[in-house]
Amino acid sequence: MNWMRRSVLAFLGGLILGRPSLGRASSKSSAYAVSRSSYKPRHVLCFLGREDGLAALLQSARAAIANFGDDFTADEDGSQDEPDDRMVRSFNICWDRVDPDAYEEADEDAVATHGSVLYVLGPPMSAEVAVATSARALVFVQYMLDHGAIAVKGETAGVAHGIRRWKELSGQARRAADSQDLLTLAKTCRLAFARRPIGDDTEGMASVGNHLVGLPDVHVTFIRKDDQQPSTNAEQLEIAALIDDIGDQMARDGVDATLAARRAALSDDSRYDEDEYKFNPFGVVTIRDKKL
Repeated sequence: MNWMRRSVLAFLGGLILGRPSLGRASSKSSAYAVSRSSYKPRHVLCFLGREDGLAALLQSARAAIANFGDDFTADEDGSQDEPDDRMVRSFNICWDRVDPDAYEEADEDAVATHGSVLYVLGPPMSAEVAVATSARALVFVQYMLDHGAIAVKGETAGVAHGIRRWKELSGQARRAADSQDLLTLAKTCRLAFARRPIGDDTEGMASVGNHLVGLPDVHVTFIRKDDQQPSTNAEQLEIAALIDDIGDQMARDGVDATLAARRAALSDDSRYDEDEYKFNPFGVVTIRDKKL
């Protein structure tokens, strides 16, 4: 058995990929949201390579697809064997700023000096298979980083991590899959592929990308002691922690129970058009007037 198949089998453990049943979790089974739209989310992964590196990236992606990602596809038409001058600005916007070690100077240098770009598309997902598919997307990221990619961004939610952080998340997910702990696997995939908090002091701050693990996004409006000054980094991290806590609760207890416990409202996702990758068909949970 080759390296790829050994790694994937270890990573996915007893999960049954691509089916509504994901295996028995070590804790309560993860609860899934009811879709409010016919749209099904999908992963769009952006891989950067070295100069004249598109052929190598394609070779690696094809190997990954053949071994464990037969419903993933390489977007050859949208990829290019030259630098994309939009990437530095895009990664600067998308770097995860919640984890203090999400990226390093070496990751920024890799983006600045990249010489090729490959996009890979995941399959459209229902809520029931979203965690398993996102786990495979993490396997895909790990494999590509081990075989030529120098930087990775999740385009669906617009989130980027550095190489060390991507591999750390992959390791966490592997351990969760080995123990068939679906809740921890779902959380790890959410931290990997969703972005938070985005927004502003007036409209509030929210997550984007929870649909990649079959859950609504979370939107928090807040009241500050001094509303004449912009929110601080510490206050934004507090909001991010609340968004994460609500995401954990929805996965553990279900959306309806979380809504009741938090006295929150669930509405359609009006932030994006229904044909946009960021659109969440499971809606948005809103927490109003959180006091900071």
